[in-house]
Amino acid sequence: MRDRVCLVTGATNGIGYETALGLARRGARVAIVGRDAEKAQACAARIRAAVPGAAVDAHVADLSAQAEIRRLAGALRDAYPRLDVLVNNAGAIFDRRTLTIDGIERTWALDHLGYVLLTLELLDTLKASAAAGGKPRIVNVASAAHYRGHIDFDDIEGARRYGAMRAYAQAKLGNVLFTYALARRLKDSGITVNALHPGVINTGFARNTGGLFGTAWSLMRPFLSSPDKGAETSLHVASAPELDGVTGRYFSHRRPKPSSAESRDEAVQERVWALSLRQIGRSG
Repeated sequence: MRDRVCLVTGATNGIGYETALGLARRGARVAIVGRDAEKAQACAARIRAAVPGAAVDAHVADLSAQAEIRRLAGALRDAYPRLDVLVNNAGAIFDRRTLTIDGIERTWALDHLGYVLLTLELLDTLKASAAAGGKPRIVNVASAAHYRGHIDFDDIEGARRYGAMRAYAQAKLGNVLFTYALARRLKDSGITVNALHPGVINTGFARNTGGLFGTAWSLMRPFLSSPDKGAETSLHVASAPELDGVTGRYFSHRRPKPSSAESRDEAVQERVWALSLRQIGRSG
């Protein structure tokens, strides 16, 4: 990965941090994104301390807000003439239904639309890298929760019926659907797009939830895998030489695995693609 530029969102803790650290150890220049400037700078400093000589840049954005994503993408385009790996990792689960500044339910906005908008905003930079002889990769960190997900086109934002896990599973299904739809559009472009399940990992994932789910998660945490284990599949999909040219796949435990039946329905993929573009104000 030496001399390659890699971007990791949600990189100030957990799987995102370990992914950024692993890419730095492989020689990449790493750009990390977090919501809190102090935490982002501290994490960049930790990576530099762990990997002497590592090139690590910290960027700040709330990836649930579309204006913030567009601002971030502009700064990234200015800072990096090339982008070799984009790891869409930022996400959370929320026990109460709240709306973002854009008026969109927060889980769908952050966990799904954030991936879509940032990827499309950076697509020209990825294409430029491919044209220059690179092999850019888009890595979407989804979840096995997508197997429980269903895209409710009549209530996509849970206005009539909201549940934390229901909203999260739907958004993670959205990640896989987006992966397949984008991979189809980028066929023969030199850019690969894959999704993955990192495992059930001991992170701050459910810090925004209370009730039965939050209590159950806190009881489970001591028995879950560590974040560095969770980053193994992300790092594999982002950097393994044998995956050059492999696109439109879903990985778990570093191996390709069939995703849910709904995720493989091309008609659903296209409906979610069209819906997502409308929600982020894009066409085509």
